[in-house]
Amino acid sequence: MRGTFTAGVLDCFLDNGISFPYTIGVSAGASNGLSYASKQRGRARACNIDALVKYKYVGYRHLLKSGNLMDYDFMFSELPCKIYPYDFEAYRNSGRFVIGATNCVTGEMEYFEKQPDMQSLLNVCKASCSLPYICPTVEVGGVPMLDGGIVDSIPICRARKDGFVKNVVVLTRNRGYRKSEKKLRLPWFVYRKYPKLREALVARNSNYNKILEKIEEIEGDAGIIVIRPQKKLEVGRMEMNPVKLDKLYNEGYDCALQAVEKIRAL
Repeated sequence: MRGTFTAGVLDCFLDNGISFPYTIGVSAGASNGLSYASKQRGRARACNIDALVKYKYVGYRHLLKSGNLMDYDFMFSELPCKIYPYDFEAYRNSGRFVIGATNCVTGEMEYFEKQPDMQSLLNVCKASCSLPYICPTVEVGGVPMLDGGIVDSIPICRARKDGFVKNVVVLTRNRGYRKSEKKLRLPWFVYRKYPKLREALVARNSNYNKILEKIEEIEGDAGIIVIRPQKKLEVGRMEMNPVKLDKLYNEGYDCALQAVEKIRAL
């Protein structure tokens, strides 16, 4: 739900006619980014706040019922197909849009570009959003996948590898934030079929902190603009309070608005 900040940023971009030839996102960044790719202004906010309040699609009751903290049948079927229909044709006609997910077998990131149909797109997004421990794996092309944030939560290196050296980076944490690097000890039975995934989970926080340090190091360069919350976040990953979520959305919008002219100059 911290991705609601990103929803505000992207709506600001749409309101100001800002588009990019290349967009990449993982986890909540991927799901919010899809509404941006299809130019459906307000859709991400409606999914993150309005639908959450009305349908309560995140919660421990889902975990007890289906082994998943999120109601995937609702999130990746009813929500994009009926309640807030996703404009797949607009997505197909947009620029490059890349979604990252973690391959459970190799423990490495895989990047997916344009999908041939709506179901394939939703499945890749579902894989990217599947948090470890509290969501089941999602098969993409017969391969079990999980949250893209396990390996590459801020994929600026991939964007540059793909040839895009001028970057606008949207973060959901304030400057200076770091994850704890206390060594993670996974019980032997957790993902025992996927030893490479276990290694990736152990290294996750350290790798995340390294890329944050890299971003802060190059932030003053002419070719990068970073948009992030200015204050310490008060919204948790599973936040259900619509007032807090709306405040975070508005903060994202305002932070992006302050960067509009810089982005145009870039």
